[in-house]
Amino acid sequence: MAPNSVVVTIEKPNNISLVELNGSESESLLFPEKQKAVSPKQFTWFLFLKAQRAFSCLSWLAMAFKTTFVSAKKRIELSDVNEEEGPRSRGRLYRFIKAFLFISIAALVIEVVAYFQKWNLNLIQPWEVQGLVQWSYMAWLSFRVDYIAPLVITLSNFCVVLFLIQSLDRFILCIGCFWIKYKNLKPKIDGAAYDVEDSASFPMVLVQIPMCNEREVYETSIAAACQLDWPKDRILIQVLDDSDDGNLQLLIQDEVSDWRQKGVNIVYRHRLIRTGYKAGNLKSAMSCDYVKDYEFVAIFDADFQPNSDFLKQTIPHFKGNPELGLVQARWSFVNKDENLLTRLQNINLCFHFEVEQQVNGVFLNFFGFNGTAGVWRIKALEDSGGWLERTTVEDMDIAVRAHLNGWKFIFLNDVKVLCELPESYEAYKKQQHRWHSGPMQLFRLCLPAILTSKISILKKANLIFLFFLLRKLILPFYSFTLFCIILPLTMFIPESELPIWVICYVPIFMSLLNILPSPKSFPFLVPYLLFENTMSVTKFNAMVSGLFQLGSAYEWVVTKKTGRSSESDLLALAEREEKMQLHRRNSESGLELLSKLKEEKIPVTRKRNRLYRKELALAFLLLTAAARSLLSAHGVHFYFLLFQGLSFLVMGLDLIGEQVS
Repeated sequence: MAPNSVVVTIEKPNNISLVELNGSESESLLFPEKQKAVSPKQFTWFLFLKAQRAFSCLSWLAMAFKTTFVSAKKRIELSDVNEEEGPRSRGRLYRFIKAFLFISIAALVIEVVAYFQKWNLNLIQPWEVQGLVQWSYMAWLSFRVDYIAPLVITLSNFCVVLFLIQSLDRFILCIGCFWIKYKNLKPKIDGAAYDVEDSASFPMVLVQIPMCNEREVYETSIAAACQLDWPKDRILIQVLDDSDDGNLQLLIQDEVSDWRQKGVNIVYRHRLIRTGYKAGNLKSAMSCDYVKDYEFVAIFDADFQPNSDFLKQTIPHFKGNPELGLVQARWSFVNKDENLLTRLQNINLCFHFEVEQQVNGVFLNFFGFNGTAGVWRIKALEDSGGWLERTTVEDMDIAVRAHLNGWKFIFLNDVKVLCELPESYEAYKKQQHRWHSGPMQLFRLCLPAILTSKISILKKANLIFLFFLLRKLILPFYSFTLFCIILPLTMFIPESELPIWVICYVPIFMSLLNILPSPKSFPFLVPYLLFENTMSVTKFNAMVSGLFQLGSAYEWVVTKKTGRSSESDLLALAEREEKMQLHRRNSESGLELLSKLKEEKIPVTRKRNRLYRKELALAFLLLTAAARSLLSAHGVHFYFLLFQGLSFLVMGLDLIGEQVS
């Protein structure tokens, strides 16, 4: 049947025939009123309607652009250059990125002129060149092909090889994790548990809580440690306060006194000479005479809240295992869904614990101590030389030295300790700088000891090539060099263009592997990929400063805490005290103390936003390269550079994480 046809059928077709009419013909015969022309008034209203829709769309776009521009302008006006990025310490990396940006902009201008002039230089003879700009463009092409392209190709191939090696290492770790899940390989407790009715059967445990100006979280951490389920005569809690705020010291002392009055064996320590940061604090605490009476020490940072059964889930693993030096628990986060920054951090740390720590613990009996939520055998600490103040990663330092002395480690993936993630980009950036500069300092110091140690050659190779070089040095090196320098450079040097699988397929596959331990984070796959590349500039800068012993390598900034659960815990404490009819030393309940603290007039310091110059310079560099790739119709390259440049811009303007009004 023809389209737009009308078929009329009559039940008694004796004197009537069937008629088939085409669409236009049928409409004119059956619906003659439709043939009336549209009136000028209707046409005018139609045009007005279309114009109104177009104007609404344009006005919406204009308002969105204006709102974004005003927001960015306010952020810039209220911004303050990060201390790390200040004029005294901008460093060579920032100057290099800035120079690279200026050269890229100049090259883009020439490329745009060549594009619109439609210069086909393959068909132009030297004597046909017209103008200085065209001559400069021809000279640039010749110089690029003969000298620059070979160097860029060599460097890019080198980085791609490193990228593939690191991807293979991560893939093998994931296979090991799947094997652990499939075979249900978990550390098991040898022998029977301790006799609950006989407290003397429990070993002596020392619990240490190092802190420094932790006003927001000290109550929570002390309360959690004091509620650990362990015989009171077999445990001692040390609150190691390095705060320089006298009022805060009094508050912490008052909190310790309250718990001591309830029968908890707890002491408060404050150093007069505060050197060595956390390592110096722990070293000072271990020098106390009474420490020799204790067999194990559990360490919790100020924002960590262990469950009451933490010691009963960790200490029994030491029983019947004299070679075991460390039992490490997993971290869990109270604010992982607070903002985009905490969600992306959660992806990284879930992979770190679920895959890296667990696989290394099961197959190698070695991993880096996380600095908290772990239990050490005190004899292992003493045999390894104790806490040293030579780096900013004292936890990794003691773990490496204990491993060289033959001690074994166990990681418990099922034992989780609640803590906080940094909610602001500033705090996270400083934390990552410390975490990536410290290992390079340690590598320089430990390399001779590793080479001369008595451990097997395989363990030496694992320490040098995998633990330090591949995961601490090569990873930040190729991430920054390949995706932030070489990729935008290849847009101006098409002879060295990177294949799509390097910038798209393999990174997405590796990001999928990273997200597997936290499946709820799959919607954040693309933001996570962009975020990791954006953080590479901080990690690369930290790695270089640690490797070459630059000034910023020894910076230690306490990660800012928000103490989201401290207020609710204090209220719950007040309710328990009311039920137990207990009173504080000064006849103040927890609720009254909370109200007094709220009533205190604390001077408000206006928080200023930050501008991060390296991130901003890289943002404009990548956006410039994206504009160049658009001229060459590079689909995947253009979108990658565009979104990566925008992610750097968001970081540079401090628009991620905790927002400032």
